[in-house]
Amino acid sequence: MSTLTEPAEVAPGYRAGRTLPLRVELIRQLKRRRTLVMGAILAVLPFVLLVAFAIGGDPSGRDGRVTLMDTATASGANFAAVNLFVSAGFLLVIPVALFCGDTVASEAGWSSLRYLLAAPVPRARLLWSKLVVGLGTSLAAIVLLPLVALVVGTAAYGWGPLQIPTGGALSTGTAAQRLAVVVAYIFVSQLVTAGLAFWLSTRTDAPLGAVGGAVGLTIVGNVLDAVTALGHWRDFLPAHWQFAWADAVQPHPEWSGMIQGTAVSVTYALVLFALAFRGFARKDIVS
Repeated sequence: MSTLTEPAEVAPGYRAGRTLPLRVELIRQLKRRRTLVMGAILAVLPFVLLVAFAIGGDPSGRDGRVTLMDTATASGANFAAVNLFVSAGFLLVIPVALFCGDTVASEAGWSSLRYLLAAPVPRARLLWSKLVVGLGTSLAAIVLLPLVALVVGTAAYGWGPLQIPTGGALSTGTAAQRLAVVVAYIFVSQLVTAGLAFWLSTRTDAPLGAVGGAVGLTIVGNVLDAVTALGHWRDFLPAHWQFAWADAVQPHPEWSGMIQGTAVSVTYALVLFALAFRGFARKDIVS
């Protein structure tokens, strides 16, 4: 089995840093059907919830308890927060796994990976371009949902303060800042899924295997976090901190949970990204 390597002699004018520019890779990914379909699904979700509330009426508390869902129709900010709440656990996992797991594996599946490297695009450069674009499109997907929800919610319920279930409210300016923090934290918490998907993408020629594997392992993490018998071991699971952002939408925010969640997610992600680069550098490319 042969390995494609970089040429020993460099042609005049060749610059490794200029191969596979980010804008070229970004345009390629944005034009793909799966990107457009996923963007449409995320943009439609707020309208689905709006119709659900219109049909079912205003949400009401259960057993006398008031939750974030119960304040969904209080303002556009509340509606955006509820959209994040219902989607952060699973729905937002899918675009991150898709955009980061379909990158390298799809090139291998199309038998175009070896031709990219023979262009010649250095392996590290190829992975770096695909990783940056994958993370960038994942961030765009995570931002798209609350942005559309904020517009839809404001049109339907008005622009006002963010009502807190436990009592009190955040002014519109403060609410916008806190929602920005929430979106940033959700993106950071999804870096583990991105790392899993990207690493698997360098190990297989089947994009579905990389994407499905990342989603499946993320679900396993959520299941393990539900096992209370694990005790403090759950603190090492990224899923344990995925809803720590709720502490940011309080009158007096608590940052300790988000800091711990960020540390866990970034640590796992860096290890997985390093494994992807290390493994791909030594891999025989035959597809």
